[in-house]
Amino acid sequence: MHMKKVYNKTEIQEFIQKNVKNHRTDIAIVMSRHFGFSRQTATKYLVKEVERGTIIRTGKNRWIKYFPTDGDYVSIVNKNSETLSEDRVWKKNIKPLLQLRLPENIYSIVSYGFSEIYNNAIEHSISSRIFTDVEIKDQIITIRIIDNGIGIFQKIQKALDLTTTRESVLHLSKGKFTTDPVKHSGQGIFFTSRMFDAFYIFSDGDVYAFQEEGWLLSEEKKEKFGEGTMIVMRLSISSTRTAKEVFDQYSSIDEGFYKTKISVALSGDPGDPHVSRSQARRMMISVDKFKEVILDFKNITFVGQAFVDEIFRVFQNENPQVKIIVVNASDDVNQMIQRTLNTK
Repeated sequence: MHMKKVYNKTEIQEFIQKNVKNHRTDIAIVMSRHFGFSRQTATKYLVKEVERGTIIRTGKNRWIKYFPTDGDYVSIVNKNSETLSEDRVWKKNIKPLLQLRLPENIYSIVSYGFSEIYNNAIEHSISSRIFTDVEIKDQIITIRIIDNGIGIFQKIQKALDLTTTRESVLHLSKGKFTTDPVKHSGQGIFFTSRMFDAFYIFSDGDVYAFQEEGWLLSEEKKEKFGEGTMIVMRLSISSTRTAKEVFDQYSSIDEGFYKTKISVALSGDPGDPHVSRSQARRMMISVDKFKEVILDFKNITFVGQAFVDEIFRVFQNENPQVKIIVVNASDDVNQMIQRTLNTK
């Protein structure tokens, strides 16, 4: 009679630790095939490891992912975000790994980006856990900061009473926006996203990426994310970019953070025309805080007269101190803008 092999708890725990890094989404399937028990049983063992603190689980339903809390890169789980500070985590866990391995310009960018985003997770996410890992592979440094709190897009949407999370990204992308203006300036994500080669926000079922000077809804579904927020930052170690040159593009010693750039496409759903005054008003919320604003019309094929008039006549008349610069506008969009300016 064939006897079913019995595995002890230690063997199962060791298998999880060995394989979870390369099987973050399908570790339960890998376990069930290896040990011959059901996925439900595999999940029970995974839950026990989460409770022991050897792995962390993020997301929900079909977007559940598991991460190891140790390995050949820095990997940290902090269980109580109320008692954390980003500088302590940096000095104890991250700095020793990176200080002697990165060029000075890259180290400065990573230090700034980690501190800003980790602090956001502590003070804004209302989470009970924050997970971090930092990995250097193929001359690329990747930083992930994950919380299990309220999603960043959802929080902004509620604070501004917006109709879609897409508009949350619009306001987040401007800079100077924060749900806690007493404690924060709202500049962290604006500058950090421009310092790294790639900057992703996974939250509320969406993935937004900042690449090549613009925000876009990412099609990278393989890292679809459920509850909470995950921010991923990637930077080539050979990059010559400096934190100072990014700051200098949008700020100065005399005027501070005076310039922003807005992706007009974020003010509407994909495929919808930009035609209404209300749409334009929502897009221009808080823009009066800047002296110069770049409106990027990339991927916009049509704009209505009311939308354009609200920006270039109504808003401009009310805020003559704001200089509006138009980039990446198609011929049709330019004609509508010029028609409005000439009428003005």
